[in-house]
Amino acid sequence: MWVQATVGDALVEIEAFVRANPELTVAGIVAALVIATSAYAFLRLRRVPGARFRRLLAEQDEITVLMHPNPDPDAMAAAIGVASLAEQVDVDATVQFPGQIRHQENRAFRTVLDLELEQIDHVTDLAAGFVVLVDHNEPRGFEGSDGVLPAAIVDHHPGDGTAETFTDVRTDYGATASIIAEYFKENDAIPVPPDKHASETDGALALPTDAATGLLYGILSDTKNLTVGASDSDFAAAGYVYPGVDQDRLDRIANPAVDAEVLEVKARAIAGRQVEGSFAVADVGGVNNVDAIPQAADELIQLEGISAVVVLGERNGTIHLSGRSRDDRVHMGNALAAVLDDVPNGGGGGHARMGGGTIESRTDPTGEQEVEQIDRNALCDELFRAMAGDV
Repeated sequence: MWVQATVGDALVEIEAFVRANPELTVAGIVAALVIATSAYAFLRLRRVPGARFRRLLAEQDEITVLMHPNPDPDAMAAAIGVASLAEQVDVDATVQFPGQIRHQENRAFRTVLDLELEQIDHVTDLAAGFVVLVDHNEPRGFEGSDGVLPAAIVDHHPGDGTAETFTDVRTDYGATASIIAEYFKENDAIPVPPDKHASETDGALALPTDAATGLLYGILSDTKNLTVGASDSDFAAAGYVYPGVDQDRLDRIANPAVDAEVLEVKARAIAGRQVEGSFAVADVGGVNNVDAIPQAADELIQLEGISAVVVLGERNGTIHLSGRSRDDRVHMGNALAAVLDDVPNGGGGGHARMGGGTIESRTDPTGEQEVEQIDRNALCDELFRAMAGDV
């Protein structure tokens, strides 16, 4: 009874205060709502990866955005997205890569978007000690890469790599570009249409036209126009960046001139394919442009009755393999890893629908022993067995 009386007295006093001070009461309620909203926004910004990544960048003076060897549109798109985000928080960003950019689609991407990308051969070429890996999670492709500890990793490929400070690897996403687009969205960045300027965002973070166009193409490229391996998040990311896309430049990237050798390698793959059931393997022999090999695999997988393919070719003694699968029974990355990981100087992997690998050339530096050469026919047999699950 005493408790009830106390509560009742308190309610009477509160009601009397409200009646006597209505304006003060309203102001108090508004202040409480503002505090609650601000607290929610603060906690949300501390929680989402995009906000944490932006804060991490803002703490640096200079960063290196490092792509994998021979970067593709998804890697380049993710890299220019990170660079744009960094530069908008007053951080100098240098985008670097080992290897070469050879594929006509990749060259068109770089040229049409007028990208500043630096090629490196050695760890000492890195522009800054704070390294952000995009579209791969373990540094590779240059001398001293095994000694690099990345500060941050953003990727969608399976792997064991982890970063010192920030690791965001989402294997359920079809493209790393989708993750970077999500970072911009989580920071409330405004996509800037091609006929506008970033300065017109009234001080808000911007998603510039170049970055938006690149991110969309990166998503489309790695998911085959959102038809293979795409998740809900990839569709959402594409929709978010779309208002800032330059349609003319997007078309110029998507329809570059095709190298004559690429067409020849595609023809050799189709004409020389071996077929077992719904699986195909094609050895296209020697090639000058190794990027023709995955393009031949893309062509071969479209043949009626074919559900999984591997195309292999050789350049400078190294065998390059590229596989594609639209068969739920064939995880292409696992199939290639099963075959190549047991081969000396070999290695491979990838996703369920797409994979690749190499068998590096083997030499005896003393010249005293004859090095055993790879039996290409036996290799093809092993690839068929792996696709059939007999490994």
